[in-house]
Amino acid sequence: MERPTKEEIIALPMYAGLDLSNIIIVENKDDAEQALKILENETCLGFDTESKPIFQKGQVSPGPSLIQLATETKGFLFPTRFPEAVAAVATILANPDIQKVGFGLKDDNKELRNKLNIDIVNTKDLSVTLKQLAGEKNSIGARAAVAMVLGKRLGKGAQKSNWGAYPLKNNQILYAANDAHSAICIEQALIRKNSKRKGS
Repeated sequence: MERPTKEEIIALPMYAGLDLSNIIIVENKDDAEQALKILENETCLGFDTESKPIFQKGQVSPGPSLIQLATETKGFLFPTRFPEAVAAVATILANPDIQKVGFGLKDDNKELRNKLNIDIVNTKDLSVTLKQLAGEKNSIGARAAVAMVLGKRLGKGAQKSNWGAYPLKNNQILYAANDAHSAICIEQALIRKNSKRKGS
């Protein structure tokens, strides 16, 4: 398994991922209950956060504006401006029976603890897993990982947009949900590859 070049990634078909009809934005108590009902039964979830970009030197990050979780068929966005959303996502992130997989989780986890007092347990950083699998010196980000494992190109259009503004635009919703969705799909693909290898 090798890290693809930028040119190789550009030539790949786009990662389709989830569409808007399969993404739930948690804004109130009802949304939170619906999300928990689905997420509490999962053993592994894709996970990511988005923070308002910082453009000035010395500016301090206000912490995550959005926390994303995904199953293989649904994405859940938890805007941190809604207390019900924060409470619901905190329940899932602190659940030791559910593994949370994502990329570059060290900073995410630190921000969640420091800014939102959310304790996150049972995480797996795919950038480290793939770095070891590829025998690379540098950790592997979501874009390279999607190309490596799924043979697709992950769009990064909304990455630097203003995550502090609300309501979110459709391109932000899709981008955020599919960052978490791509992580769970990569994890499942690696599990399948592994069991094939053991079975052969």
